[in-house]
Amino acid sequence: MLYYLSELTAVWSPLRVFQYTTFRAVLAALVSLLICILSGPWLIRKLTELKFRQPIRGADDLRELAAIHGKKACPTMGGLLIIWSVVDAILLCAIPTNRLVLLCLATLVWLGAVGFLDDYRKVTAQNTKGVRARTKLLYQIGLGLFVGAYLLLDPVLGEQAGQLMVPFVKTPVAHLGWFTLLWVALVIVGASNAANLTDGLDGLAIGCSLTVALTYAVMTFIAGNARLAGYLAVPFVPGASELTVVCAALIGACLGFLWFNCHPAQVFMGDTGALAIGGLIGAVAVMIKQELALIIVGGVFVMEALSVILQVASFKLTGQRIFRMSPLHHHFELGGWAETKVTVRFWVLSVIFALAGLATLKLR
Repeated sequence: MLYYLSELTAVWSPLRVFQYTTFRAVLAALVSLLICILSGPWLIRKLTELKFRQPIRGADDLRELAAIHGKKACPTMGGLLIIWSVVDAILLCAIPTNRLVLLCLATLVWLGAVGFLDDYRKVTAQNTKGVRARTKLLYQIGLGLFVGAYLLLDPVLGEQAGQLMVPFVKTPVAHLGWFTLLWVALVIVGASNAANLTDGLDGLAIGCSLTVALTYAVMTFIAGNARLAGYLAVPFVPGASELTVVCAALIGACLGFLWFNCHPAQVFMGDTGALAIGGLIGAVAVMIKQELALIIVGGVFVMEALSVILQVASFKLTGQRIFRMSPLHHHFELGGWAETKVTVRFWVLSVIFALAGLATLKLR
């Protein structure tokens, strides 16, 4: 919205600054950060009053972890704070008519609503079942198909949307055609659920989301700049520079939420925040054709998701467990690592993965 103030430069020339994506991106980060910090205490108080607390499954190992964590009274659904902050910052600082920005808003709100419904059923019934996994997956797939169809049918982005780009390779390796719909759905659903699986320790998921969002802020800025994109031989995506504002808004919200979610946590993001954050990151990756790079950049998310897949597959096939417990962060906890040690070391890994992902932009 503030972008349109730049049209009043004839009245006051300093308003020209709102033309620059970098300025509006920094402003978006600050706005979302301030909204989080200032409104966080009020939301946490309301969630506590409503007794929206995270229920715990009855398994012995989970009871053991719950006793270690000691956060039975901590409210969940704090993802509302993240979504609220990001949406407000985007509407204020990005160009609201940008097609990619609108897709990001739709993704964030839709998956936030799916997560909210799941969290609400859990806290009201005080069990961990929530929305049926199949139903939740259908909602996610439906969104992915919608985003894929929108991009594929777009007169400007359609041809590029079907291209499959691989890190370290300058040119597309394939054109997926209508299979693009399934590919986009796979990326968004995978990123959304991987982020959700990572959300198990104080500050873990939000800290890793911060590094991924920061990396994609750089990538979107490059993808939206024809000169930089040409120099680095990455796809130039018209309008993608506005996604830098979106990523910056997410960065600010992650920092603000981490203020309350760091150990010992005052609030959990729940599925409301985790599904929305993961889905938004996946959608941004698809839009700038860096979806396979997300496997590298979001390496911690991938590790967590793979640990669950391997654990389930091993138990069903052999009756044996590979890990003490999945997702992976619980394996290390049950191995004697303190919660904060697991979190910080996973943050370190997330930074390393982010740097490796950025290196793919040059090594082609």
